[in-house]
Amino acid sequence: MSSAHNLRPILPARGSAVVKSVSSGDTVILLGRPATPEAKAPEVIFTFERVSSPRIASKINNNTDEPGAFTAREWLRNLVIGKSVSFETRKQGATAGDRVYGILYLANPDIPSETWNLGVESVRRGFATPKISSENGDAADAPAADADDASGEEYDRQLQIAYQQAKSEGVGIHCSIPPPLVRNIKNAVDDYNVTDLVRLALSKKQNIKVVLEYIFDGSRYRCHITDDDAVFSNYRYSNVTVLLAGVNSPRVGNPRADPPIESEPFAEATRSFVEQRLLQRELYLTLHGSDKTGSCLVATVHHPKGSIAVELLKRGYGKISDWTARMMDSLDLPALRIAENGAKRINAGVWQSYKPPELSTASSLNGQVIEVLTGDTLSILPNGVDYDNESRLIRISLASVRAPRIGNEKIGKADEPYAIECKDRLRQLTVGKQVKVEVHYERDIPLATGTEKRAFATLSVGKKSDIGELLVSEGLATTQRHRDDEEKSPNYDALCLAEAAAKEAQKNMYASQEYKKPTTNDLTDPKKAKAYSGSLVRAGTLKAVVEYVFNGSRFKLFIPSENCHIAFACEYLRCPQPTAPAGVMQQKTAEPFGDASKRFAKLMVHQRTVEINARGVTLGGVITGQMFFGQGAQKKDYTIEILGAGLATLDEKKIEYGEVPKLLVDAQGAAQKNKVGIWSIEPKDGDAKKTATKTKLTERVVSVRLSEIRNGSHVFFTQVGDDAISVIAESMKVFTNTHGTRGAPCDVKVGKVVAALFDDGNGSSWYRAKILARKDKSRVSVLFLDHGNVTDVPVSTHLRSLDTELSTTRIPAVAKEAVLALIHVRPLDDDDGLNAARMLQSTAWGKDLTAIVHCEVEGRSVVTLYSSKEVYEQQDARSINEELVAAGYARAAKKSEVDLLTAAMADTNNLVRLTANIAVAQEEARKSRAGMWRYGDIGDEDEDE
Repeated sequence: MSSAHNLRPILPARGSAVVKSVSSGDTVILLGRPATPEAKAPEVIFTFERVSSPRIASKINNNTDEPGAFTAREWLRNLVIGKSVSFETRKQGATAGDRVYGILYLANPDIPSETWNLGVESVRRGFATPKISSENGDAADAPAADADDASGEEYDRQLQIAYQQAKSEGVGIHCSIPPPLVRNIKNAVDDYNVTDLVRLALSKKQNIKVVLEYIFDGSRYRCHITDDDAVFSNYRYSNVTVLLAGVNSPRVGNPRADPPIESEPFAEATRSFVEQRLLQRELYLTLHGSDKTGSCLVATVHHPKGSIAVELLKRGYGKISDWTARMMDSLDLPALRIAENGAKRINAGVWQSYKPPELSTASSLNGQVIEVLTGDTLSILPNGVDYDNESRLIRISLASVRAPRIGNEKIGKADEPYAIECKDRLRQLTVGKQVKVEVHYERDIPLATGTEKRAFATLSVGKKSDIGELLVSEGLATTQRHRDDEEKSPNYDALCLAEAAAKEAQKNMYASQEYKKPTTNDLTDPKKAKAYSGSLVRAGTLKAVVEYVFNGSRFKLFIPSENCHIAFACEYLRCPQPTAPAGVMQQKTAEPFGDASKRFAKLMVHQRTVEINARGVTLGGVITGQMFFGQGAQKKDYTIEILGAGLATLDEKKIEYGEVPKLLVDAQGAAQKNKVGIWSIEPKDGDAKKTATKTKLTERVVSVRLSEIRNGSHVFFTQVGDDAISVIAESMKVFTNTHGTRGAPCDVKVGKVVAALFDDGNGSSWYRAKILARKDKSRVSVLFLDHGNVTDVPVSTHLRSLDTELSTTRIPAVAKEAVLALIHVRPLDDDDGLNAARMLQSTAWGKDLTAIVHCEVEGRSVVTLYSSKEVYEQQDARSINEELVAAGYARAAKKSEVDLLTAAMADTNNLVRLTANIAVAQEEARKSRAGMWRYGDIGDEDEDE
């Protein structure tokens, strides 16, 4: 060893070190002490002097051991790994990368007072052979020991004795029965599917024994399967990469890559920490699954002294990996979460620059839930805050919970399964109730108008400590999948456990049967509303859910017992117009206290279960009636409450007609007296004068000609001698001659007045028309304003913009809509209704008629028609209204309608006389069994139908 004296020594001549790993039966890696606590500990490859062990399997020898190589390595590994040994160097190179040869000493495990020479002991057990021996055991051909190394000869002598003993006893590599173990190592992916191994372990619910051969980083290892259980016989002696479940540690770089990859902060320290505790230890793994490529196992490593995952997280040597944590037993997750939170608090390791999220809202608040927006988002009014503006509401989303998304009909996006059910369940749990909110983090949520900073929190209501967990446990929502660096709910593990339980129980979205979206009958359509209104009225008191608030007195309701949606308005009420919602064009000017009235409705009844009594239906298909909210002794009449708050008024006409209950009138009177709400506004002088000088309506007699017959009592007429008729007719002829009869692009909106093409038999011409509705993308329904007829026309060929001087603001529509006073006819699809229209046509069409225009109701003139001026002037003249009733094609109006008209008139003589004459005509028709009376009395319900 004199040559070693001329080189710079790597190790001292004698010393002690810890064994980091064992490469083979004759070679170990020794770990020294680092120069500083932050420095990496030095490593040295140490091989037994003059001893050779069988070569271990590697790529060089096709992954096949020399006989007995693995057995020799395992003997030495079990003996020295992680332990402190004494060394004596005999030969070493000049640099740290060179191998050192020498002797290792370890205390005898059975007799601590004795010391083993590990090289000699490996030879004695047949795990190695001395390099000094020849075929016959003679050392003559071997190089002699150095003369100045007296101990060398003794070492050689011990090796020779140990070798002869091993041969004579037939142990280790000298044993022929059974022959020494020879491994042919398999590699995952190349030789077998990782997922097959996972399925086998999960099906048998059995852990698997491995040796951790290499540490890539703190949470990624190469393991060698050594389990001798027959279950895993096909995978014994194979290598597989394992990802530590629940943890993601910093990645170690690769300086040999091009370009070199640097290690992430704390990566080297983390790997050293794991190497000292796991490297080449034989441990058990619990398999959970594999990564998405199917090349790595995801497993929990079981160490006798505790959980390596917890230790890593506690020291800040990693973060929780949610995608692998979800594979673990939920009962094991709280320990990981506690460890990570502890590292965050002290800014340990990778959390050294961590700061708790800064919240723009209070971290904790109490308040009332005003509205549920989706299955995981609500609007809350904090306690002590006046609801005088929508900005007072705080929008809160449930932390780490994802509800199915509500669709958007406008863009053709359907609801996700159980979106409606989740939102309704959240409504039942929270709306109108006091909740406690614990905010954990905030996110910037992209919206159509920009971004919104949304708070994510845990909500508790009464004894329900986490509403989000309740939704997840019922299979109506899922646990949000977070990135590893994202903040999450402190109850995240409980959410994961609830989700797993819901899956196991196959609740709702996890059910085996296919989801079917609930369907409802939409009675917001006017035609359907009128058809079904009778059954709603007869049903009496109904429970309903207020789904939307249009203003203080108009709502969209869902009636569960009838499985229908309706538009509902409180009877007798008139509320001021509120501001249009964001993104919606303001059709009508907002009025004072309109928004306050709407907020009152949202605070009292929005998304609550209420009781309604339907009383009737309007021409627009809105069901009218009473609404009550609250239960038992707390049950209140909504109309009385909003009147008392001064945020609505009663219909003046209905008050005049004596239809409004005294209780409501008194409620309005009290608000007016106290000058609250609307009544706090001082009326303008003009309004006061207008109110004081309000007069009754006066009749007029005019000569008219019918321009359109809609049915037996609904017509359009023009006034004979009206100059506007000839003016607009001539103007439209000029318009047609100027522009021709080809269509042109125009603003196609409902309510817009345009020019529409119509062929009256004498050729196509342009006429003024109002767009009533869109039939589809290419056609619209229009009303010809100067004639009264309605038709569907193609947009591209039959519409164009109207000149400004021809607008209805310059020249009003010459055709006036009218209904025949005090009679009702059946629809045209009924034989009697069709006969009524035909009789009216034969009696009045093409003639100059005399009309008594009594008044206007909802834009329609209420008229009595006479076939000529001469007939009208006769003493006992019979009107066309009476003739239709006498023929049995019409029937008399009810007394309430008569009273309504007469109350508005200054002179009621004509109406009173008409009422009496119609009654006589109806009795005449009934006795003669004419028209609708041919089968006898038709009953009071006929008109309702």
